[in-house]
Amino acid sequence: MNQTELAQRAISGDEDSFTLLIQENREKIYRMAFTYVRNKEDALEIVQETVYRAFISIHKLKQPQYFQTWLTKIAVNCALDHIRKAKKVVYMDKEHEGSYEQKPREDAIDLQDALGQLDEKSRTVIMLRYFEDMPIKDIADVLDIPLSSVKSIIYRGLEKLKVNIGERESLG
Repeated sequence: MNQTELAQRAISGDEDSFTLLIQENREKIYRMAFTYVRNKEDALEIVQETVYRAFISIHKLKQPQYFQTWLTKIAVNCALDHIRKAKKVVYMDKEHEGSYEQKPREDAIDLQDALGQLDEKSRTVIMLRYFEDMPIKDIADVLDIPLSSVKSIIYRGLEKLKVNIGERESLG
């Protein structure tokens, strides 16, 4: 059974079909979540929230052939919500202060740091395009923005990445 047929069954209330769809897509969701938060526990929390939101709203999906795009959109929104909430966390003891943020490793890839310096929309578009290998049209659908805007964001984002990585190399 293909993904569209499973999605149609899930929309109709078949929980087993929904479970199969999630199992097919869980690695992709986890990778994307991890790219945002760079922390295993937080990425797993985002995956859990994505699955929950998808489960309670699967009946709203109008076109089963777009299940993967729809699920990706939910995952991106969950990741961004998680990041926004994390910025609001205030630690009471010095011991836990800043423990939410992952400590930079000496062997960390410069690309992750450079991506972290991009604005939210640029980072999301570049991650979907190059980390998830998503077509530009699907990115436009997931983010509800015009195709031409996606292309512009990719171009500007890649230019910023080049500058950010170039600055790191000149410092190192």
